[in-house]
Amino acid sequence: MNEEKVITLKPDRKIFEDIYFSGNQGSLLFSPTTKSKTIVTIVAAVIVFIVFLLKDFMSKENAGVLYFLSFIFLLCAVFLSVSVNKVSRWKKQVNHYLSTLERCKVYEIRFDNNFFTVNIDGEKETSEWKDFEYFDSTHEFISVEGKYSYMFPRKSMNEKEYSFLKNTLKEKIKID
Repeated sequence: MNEEKVITLKPDRKIFEDIYFSGNQGSLLFSPTTKSKTIVTIVAAVIVFIVFLLKDFMSKENAGVLYFLSFIFLLCAVFLSVSVNKVSRWKKQVNHYLSTLERCKVYEIRFDNNFFTVNIDGEKETSEWKDFEYFDSTHEFISVEGKYSYMFPRKSMNEKEYSFLKNTLKEKIKID
């Protein structure tokens, strides 16, 4: 492939949104990142509540248990809030990117033997093939990670272009 190949993508927000926010990824409390922390925090809160209700039946020597469980609950809540913050920031970045896509007129991928370029309305990001560290393809999208990271939905291009892009990436990105 000596000549430059150009694939023009349809920048339809809905297509990209379906992939980015699939599987509750956009949910602050039940995304894959925060779900376990939410459950542990709820369990810790229930345990502290039950022990608090039973505190009158506890001796003075066992009162430290309530403080210890309260500390554990607080720790869980802090870890949960950090994870929620991460998901919130990621969601904000994705929504900003999707808004950019919504307004864009040109969204194309250009590549040849040496370079891979993504052009969104004249804003070009060019990488050499060796800059990429990871490539994956599913039935829904192709993802590429390296100097820049990309996700190209299958629905944003025709089948011939999707297959060609997938095969080219498989050939050019060497994963050790």
